[in-house]
Amino acid sequence: MSVLDAPLPGMNLPSRDPDTWPSVPFQRVVVKFGTNLLTGGTDRLNLETMAALVGQLARLHQEGREVIVVSSGAVAAGRHRLGAVHGLQHTPLRQVCAAVGQSLLMEAYDQLFRWHDITVAQTLVTKTDLADRLSYLNARTTLLSLMDLRVISIVNENDVVAVDELENATFGDNDALSALIANLVDADVLVLLSDINGLYTSDPAADPSALHISLVPRVDAAIEQLAGKTVGARSRGGMVAKLQAARTATAGGAAVIIANGREPGVLVKLAHGDACGTLFLPSASKVESRKRWMLSGLSRRGSLAVDTGAANALTHQNRSLLPAGVVEVKGAFSRGDIVAVEAAEGREIAYGIVNYSAEELGKLAGLRSSEIEPVLGHHYGDEVIHRNNLVVL
Repeated sequence: MSVLDAPLPGMNLPSRDPDTWPSVPFQRVVVKFGTNLLTGGTDRLNLETMAALVGQLARLHQEGREVIVVSSGAVAAGRHRLGAVHGLQHTPLRQVCAAVGQSLLMEAYDQLFRWHDITVAQTLVTKTDLADRLSYLNARTTLLSLMDLRVISIVNENDVVAVDELENATFGDNDALSALIANLVDADVLVLLSDINGLYTSDPAADPSALHISLVPRVDAAIEQLAGKTVGARSRGGMVAKLQAARTATAGGAAVIIANGREPGVLVKLAHGDACGTLFLPSASKVESRKRWMLSGLSRRGSLAVDTGAANALTHQNRSLLPAGVVEVKGAFSRGDIVAVEAAEGREIAYGIVNYSAEELGKLAGLRSSEIEPVLGHHYGDEVIHRNNLVVL
């Protein structure tokens, strides 16, 4: 049963046939494979599962679609090859597993895709790579060029050097990375394949009355509250991470689908318009490259907490952020830096380029724009962040 038959309060879901999705472009696709999917819940890569997934990707490739794969599984592959290894939460040891496992993961993909006469390329990135504007553009150029050559890129986080990501359990099992890649290459759709068939009103494994949600027009606070916080034993992702990824990708203009990768032919079905899993509609049209980079949030230097009125003006009225709406300044940043804008309870609602430094905004928070010059002795504009330098999530 779909929750569209019984909408939750505040979800504002449309009244429609829950089995009929709107048409979703499927020409340029980013597909993310989670660790639990690739290992089949075991402690090693499941080559039978991988072969079935690669076969579906080959079908899409042969139909002329452009495909990029964001793949987990390197740490699991390395851990299995190394045998009984204890203390895996110790970051250097996780990095050792990633170093051993990454070549095993790529060897498996190379052999499986070669059966279909398809060339693959390994692309390892870190948050730092994408935070730098020049590196971001270089990565974009490389991935687009590989697609032009009909090469399928296998993208993974460079766990060998990405210490922050390995230590941060909330980063997600490459979910966040897949959303950044989708924005990076202007993907039509991001498909997050896991071992669950999308979003439910509660955990279907624990609650038999849980309702499946087929269509989400927008990832808002009500939707985020539905996500469970349990993380799988062998993956760093969960529904919370997937919804965060969906929020980022849809804000950049891509549709997002969370589906069960174990369903036979799921990728081919999705490409041909069948309803599988949960579809998240784009919350904006394809945004310009500079704003997509801002959307990544990787280059942010701090954040601004705003009141309810300012949050509403930014998200619903396409307004600029004025000093009167700022209630708290967090972090150290300079004029021209990118910061996050937070509403109630620290929920990020936008990213933008600030006209004033953190020190200056500490003096301006809550004041009218007419008070800027008397307080600071100079004036860079009435806005803390102009709407042209703002991108709403």
